[in-house]
Amino acid sequence: MFLVVGLGNPGSGYAGNRHNIGFMAADEIVRRYSFGPWRRKFQGQVAEGDIGGSKVLVLKPETFMNLSGQSVGEVLRFYKIPIEDVIVLHDELDLPPGKLRVKRAGGHGGHNGLRSIDAHCGKEYRRVRLGIGHPGDKARVHGHVLGDFSKSEQNNWLMALLEGVAQEMPRLIKGDESAFMSKVANLVSPPKPKAEKPAKPQKAAGEANGTKDNAQSPVNEKPAQDKTAPKNAVSEPKDDAPTSMAAALAKAFRLKK
Repeated sequence: MFLVVGLGNPGSGYAGNRHNIGFMAADEIVRRYSFGPWRRKFQGQVAEGDIGGSKVLVLKPETFMNLSGQSVGEVLRFYKIPIEDVIVLHDELDLPPGKLRVKRAGGHGGHNGLRSIDAHCGKEYRRVRLGIGHPGDKARVHGHVLGDFSKSEQNNWLMALLEGVAQEMPRLIKGDESAFMSKVANLVSPPKPKAEKPAKPQKAAGEANGTKDNAQSPVNEKPAQDKTAPKNAVSEPKDDAPTSMAAALAKAFRLKK
């Protein structure tokens, strides 16, 4: 069994915070793979299901961020899950908004949720660092992480990132971190479609034979239509963000009102 932990703070007042992006990602994973209902257990909320043939437990600790390790530790001891099979989803100040990195072990980087998990469970777990950007001034960090995502952030990259993490989770469960990061990056910032190259003009029959035809064309003869000319219309990429994802985010942000 694998344990996927989304970090955040409980309560409606924190639902739309940047610090709660781990909770948002956990919700999308549970929704996408039709997990069982959320249950209150282990000082948090847990849901159980299957991803790519592997049994997975998703946890949202409700101890508040600074004590997340208490909840995670209870789950590990009860199910006897090795720390190497734990994946933690959390916000990352040192990555630009919408970017993501996967890292195993290492330091907590000042993140209090990771600090608590390190202390209670060890460090050999995988961390999915979800970029929320840095406000540029250390004095503004607290307000930035505990501030809500703006409408622009939600529409431009947040929904795509959450959807991408959930969609590509089977690769991460199987241990292919490189493919996971690459696929999610492409979903958040899809490559621009290549422009079609204009077709080369066809040579006249006389020129093709190496001779020039000086004879005038008959008055009533219409010039042949060049069927190789490129089309002018270029289809625009469609927005693939699912309505259910947008509805889930809208619900989270409405909780504060």
